[in-house]
This record gives sequence, structure tokens and C-alpha cells, in this order.
Amino acid sequence: MINKATEVFVSRGYDGTSMDTVARELGITKSAIYHHVKSKEELLHLAINRGISALDSAVEDERQRTGLTALERLRAAVHASVVILIEYHHSVTLLLRVRGNSDVEREALEQRRKIDDKIRALVAEAIGEGGLRSDFTPGLITRLLFGMVNSITEWYRPSYPVDPEAIADAVTSMAFNGLEA
Repeated sequence: MINKATEVFVSRGYDGTSMDTVARELGITKSAIYHHVKSKEELLHLAINRGISALDSAVEDERQRTGLTALERLRAAVHASVVILIEYHHSVTLLLRVRGNSDVEREALEQRRKIDDKIRALVAEAIGEGGLRSDFTPGLITRLLFGMVNSITEWYRPSYPVDPEAIADAVTSMAFNGLEA
């Protein structure tokens, strides 16, 4: 139910989606949905939470790894983020579209900021270790990295003929090695 609701929220927008629409897409009654969730807002929370929880766990796992430089951990965090973004495509797309119009959206934005802060701290650490160039701020590098990563939500489709791991490899390589041959 959550997967289909997430798809509908992405395709129609949260405000443009009614519980009647979700029920119709699921082929069930609206009361059947309300048997599982109290409100459309709770359904939004569940839809967004899948992706943000997976992203946060992946970033935190890579950030806490031992025996690696900050740059190696950052590369791994970016790679893992791409894989999660593809695996939870609709949920992450929904997360990236929220604007803070409700308590659920404001909470999601706060969780997103915390993930950004974790990445920014890794970037700063990598700069401090000499692994990244120091003529850009950690904030700018973080925004540029995740601008590329998050853009995947706009063009990726499950039918895309490239394996998610290969996409993650390409993004990571391009982000850290550039396009030079």
C-alpha cells in the first residue's frame, strides 16, 4: 500500500492526491486504507520515511567505518546514497520535493538537513586530511555532490538499462575523478 501511495504522491503531487485516488489505484476502498493509517499525512510520513531512513543509515554506516580516510568514507557514502536513491526511488523523489508545508514535511526537511550535515562534516574532514581540494567550502562541495546525486530522481526509471551499482560507480567516479580520460 505504501509503495503505491508513494508512486501516486510522486506522479500527482501530495496536494493533488486524495485518499480516494490512492484507494482507486490500489483497487481497494478508502476505508480499507484508513484501517492501516489514520490520515493522508500519516501515509506521507510512511512514504517519505522509507527513503530517508535508508539514506541516513547508509550515510551513517559509511561515516563510522574505521580504517579508512575521510575521502574513502565520503566516496563510499556517495556510492551508497546513489544505490539507496535508486532502490527507494519514489520515496526519495518525494523527500526531495517536500517544501515544509506540514509537520511531516518539516520533519522530513530536518532529517534531510541532518544527513547533509553528516556529509558536510565528512567533506570538511577530507579537506583537512588533504584528500579534497581546499579552494571550495565544504558546503559548496556537498551541494555540488548531492546536486548530481539527487538529479537521478529526475531521469532514472526502473526500466533504465543500467544496473544501479553501475550508476553509483559512474556517479562516484565522475564526482571524484572528473571526466578527463
